[in-house]
Amino acid sequence: MSFKAILLEERDGKVSGAVKTLEESALPQGEVTVGVHYSTLNYKDGMILGGIGRLVRQYPHVPGVDFAGTVEASASPKFKPGDKVVLTGWRVGENQWGGYAQRARVKADWLVPLPKGMTTLQAMAVGTAGFTSMLAIMALEEHGLAPDQGEVLVTGAAGGVGSVAVAILAKLGYQVAASTGRPALEDYLKGLGASTIVPRAELAEKPSRPLSSERWAGAVDAVGGNTLANTLAQLKYHGSVAACGLAGGADFPASVIPFLLRGINLLGIDSVMCAQDRRAAAWQRLARDLPFAKLESGIRKVPLADVLALGPQILKGQVQGRVVVDVNG
Repeated sequence: MSFKAILLEERDGKVSGAVKTLEESALPQGEVTVGVHYSTLNYKDGMILGGIGRLVRQYPHVPGVDFAGTVEASASPKFKPGDKVVLTGWRVGENQWGGYAQRARVKADWLVPLPKGMTTLQAMAVGTAGFTSMLAIMALEEHGLAPDQGEVLVTGAAGGVGSVAVAILAKLGYQVAASTGRPALEDYLKGLGASTIVPRAELAEKPSRPLSSERWAGAVDAVGGNTLANTLAQLKYHGSVAACGLAGGADFPASVIPFLLRGINLLGIDSVMCAQDRRAAAWQRLARDLPFAKLESGIRKVPLADVLALGPQILKGQVQGRVVVDVNG
C-alpha cells in the first residue's frame, strides 16, 4: 500500500522537503502500524524541516514529532486494530520516521491510548506543546502551587505551549498573567482566560539585580534567556518556575541568590522521554482540564503540503496558537 508523506532529503549539506508517495515497505520497523489522521507543528518541527541543529542524522527522512490516528496492525497485545492512539516524543520525527505521513510504524511502548471523550483532531490541537504545558502545570502543583497563592506567569503565552497553559490554568481557577511580544493578540489571550497582559519587553532585558519585588506565585516559562532570569528574580517565597522552552535563548544570566534567600524552585520539563505512566496521566488531565472550546479560535487546520512553508514561520515566532496538520487533506 502506498501513502503520502513529507520526505526530507539532504544534498550538499542542505535539507529540502517535498510531499511524495511512498510504499508501506519503506516504513521503519515497529510493532504497531498507525493510519495517521492528524499531526501538528511544533518549534522542533520547524528546526527539523529547516535542517537546523542536526536533529536528524540520517536521510531521507519523514519528519513530524506528533501524530494521532487509528491502529491498522499490531504485533503487541497492548493495542489492536481500530484503537485510537496518540504519539508525542520518544524522538519520533528525529531518529525515527514521524507523523507527517498518512501512515506510521512505531514501538507499542511509545503510544498512548486516546483519552475517552477526546478526538484525534483535539489531540493534535494539543500535541507536544499542550502535553508539555500539562506536565509543567502538574510539576508546579506537586511543588505546592495553588490558586489562592497569587498570579501565575506564562511566558511566550501566544505560542503553542503558552496558549494551552493559559487556558488550563484559568480553568483551574488561577489568576494568569500572560507575557507576549505581540500586542495584537491581547484579546486572544484574554479570551483564553488571562487576567493580565505583561509586555515581553518587561522581562526581556538582562536583570539589573539578582532579586526583584516578589510578584509571581509560579510560572510556566517557554522562553528561557533573560525572561527566565527575570522570572526567577520575581518569584514569591517558595515559588516555582517550570522551564519548558528556549525561544529566547538557551543561556540565562541568573544568580543563585533567589534560590538561597527565597527557597525557589526551577523545574525542568522533559516531554520527550517522559515515563509512560506520567505521560498517560498528563493526557487524562488534558482531557479533563483543557477547555477545548476556548482554543478553537486559535486552531488552524492545514493540508500536509502547507507544513513546508509554515516551518520557517514558527521559528520566527509568526505562528499563533495551534496548527493541526490534516495528513489526508
